[in-house]
Amino acid sequence: MTHTLPGTDIAIESLPKVSLHDHLDGGLRPQTILDIAGEQGIDVPAQSAEELGTWFAEQSDSGSLVEYLKTFDVTTSVMQTAPALTRIAREFVEDLHSDGVIYGEIRWAPEQHLAGGLSLDEAVEAVQAGIDEEVSAIREAGGKMWVGQLISAMRQADNGLEIAKLALRHRDRGAAGFDIAGPEAGFPPSRLHEAFDLLASSFFPVTVHAGEADGVESIRSALLDGRALRLGHGVRIVEDMTIHEDGDQTTVELGDVARWVLDRGIVLETSPSSNLQTGAIGPDRVMADHPFDVLYRLGFAVTVNTDNRLMSHTSLSKELSLLAETFGYDATDLLAFQINAAHAAFVSREEKDQIVDALMEGFEAA
Repeated sequence: MTHTLPGTDIAIESLPKVSLHDHLDGGLRPQTILDIAGEQGIDVPAQSAEELGTWFAEQSDSGSLVEYLKTFDVTTSVMQTAPALTRIAREFVEDLHSDGVIYGEIRWAPEQHLAGGLSLDEAVEAVQAGIDEEVSAIREAGGKMWVGQLISAMRQADNGLEIAKLALRHRDRGAAGFDIAGPEAGFPPSRLHEAFDLLASSFFPVTVHAGEADGVESIRSALLDGRALRLGHGVRIVEDMTIHEDGDQTTVELGDVARWVLDRGIVLETSPSSNLQTGAIGPDRVMADHPFDVLYRLGFAVTVNTDNRLMSHTSLSKELSLLAETFGYDATDLLAFQINAAHAAFVSREEKDQIVDALMEGFEAA
């Protein structure tokens, strides 16, 4: 399905885009799950790709992050061997490219992929092999593509320091940054302070899931304990704001955390559909209630992401289309979101400039 920018004939898929928040184990093709499950004798909840895709979407639409995360038991079960990881990573990049993405960061937790006997390093190398294969194919065909891995530690586990060391071992071999994932409430970034201390002393960039299933204190911990350069989701930053309405005039008073995030341009990796699915946004879970537009108009460095394409039955083009339809955005707005993301990419300044140039060229040609 092609998504057209409202009021134009521009296919959003044709526009160059930047993806910062996209989970490897949330972006598998249903047919690939069936293929690997069949080869390895793994039970899955549906027997056709269409039925399996529907199952993921329905299971994920619970309004609870905890329930949402249970769907990953299925995807990770088929991601336990090097050939499987390489195939899935290769297809992941291919799907990004098909959606117009020119820079993507793929986040995943290697510690969840050791059941088949792989070491942490072997798992990272297997994913990088798939990334390299597809990036090379895209570039050989004349396309533009940059891809990096975000190595994630599971916040409920106690091996953050080991995963931080893993990320550092691979910093020149595909690892672009570090992340923590998993259940947010009850597992603050401060639990992994040794990992974050090491990463900070090594000048290794960090993004932290915060402000999704927990509120302002989680964001505060991400900034102070995690030294986060970006916030994964971060949408509950609005809980640190007070809105005053006086007739036709509306003013917004920012708390200390929100003011810090705004003034320092700390990027919010919002994922609109996912935010609705996991209950991060209001009880009604409608796009018009998403704080994206409020944050954008206040000047926060907002970006648009998919989080988990399989679970949300989405793409980056679809997410941009939903926002454009809901809030009346045009191509200038969509470009602004991409520029925000490019400036926040965990790459060198020179590479950021190249990505920005490619974005500008692509939007001007549309």
